[in-house]
Amino acid sequence: MRPFTRPLAWAFAMLLPGLAPQAQPAPDQPMDSQLLQRQDLSYRFSSLQLDSADGQRHYQLWIGQPRHPAPKDGYPVLWMLDGNAAIGALDAEQLKRLEPSRAPLLVAIGYQTPLRIERNARTFDYTPRVAGVATQQDPLTGQPSGGADAFLDLLRQRIRPAVAAQVPINTREQTLWGHSYGGLLVLQALFKQPGEFRHYAAASPSLWWGEQAILAQTRGLEQRLHGQQAQLLLMRGSAEPTSPRGPADPHADRLARQLVTDLQGLPGLTLKYHSFDGLSHGQTLAASLGYVLKTLYSRDTPAP
Repeated sequence: MRPFTRPLAWAFAMLLPGLAPQAQPAPDQPMDSQLLQRQDLSYRFSSLQLDSADGQRHYQLWIGQPRHPAPKDGYPVLWMLDGNAAIGALDAEQLKRLEPSRAPLLVAIGYQTPLRIERNARTFDYTPRVAGVATQQDPLTGQPSGGADAFLDLLRQRIRPAVAAQVPINTREQTLWGHSYGGLLVLQALFKQPGEFRHYAAASPSLWWGEQAILAQTRGLEQRLHGQQAQLLLMRGSAEPTSPRGPADPHADRLARQLVTDLQGLPGLTLKYHSFDGLSHGQTLAASLGYVLKTLYSRDTPAP
């Protein structure tokens, strides 16, 4: 299916019960779409749809374009995974305070569902393939997993060109943000494709997943960088457990600290670790997105 745009009125209708015939009864929290309806922002939103290569997952993108003219080199881009949740987590007042010359194009990569989180599709898209395992299966839900490489290909080969066909983008100033399984995907992108983005913002990444398989992927990263420059912003709430089913642990951040140690001083990689004091796993989603906007794009923060 080729990507195409639709009026935002259709996108709003999709989120209302009874107006989307393919939508199933929501077992979870509905998406908060209020931001898309605001007229007082320095952003205007459009939407874009496309399907996965195998036709099994159906994506909904919301593209927030700054109202000021594009810079000469195009807009910097903030790509946001779990786009349905990301739209609800964006702070309207913070968006108003962004430096106009640095305000990014906001691209929320979500799914065609009225829910805040589409659990089955994200489970497949955001998890790496485990070597030597015949059946790729998520340890928490039993759902199919291991589609991270295919999703990153989709992002690079179809999603990015589809957005660039509508809005001029600066391919040298791009940030990929994700939370939880999305944070795991951000690390996968850095370790497999370190030149695709300038900033990799991994919030509460599921480092425990697949027997901590992602930690092994740090090996060889220096060679894959090939002299390129990348920046990793690793974020975590201080009240998070090590894993969803793990016991209380006074050293719950040990995997994150191990990752920092493994990557510290790697030529070509700038690394920053930020802990959100007292925040739980769920609370870090909105907090980390706000932190990325403040750190990279706020008028109160020096240009990186």
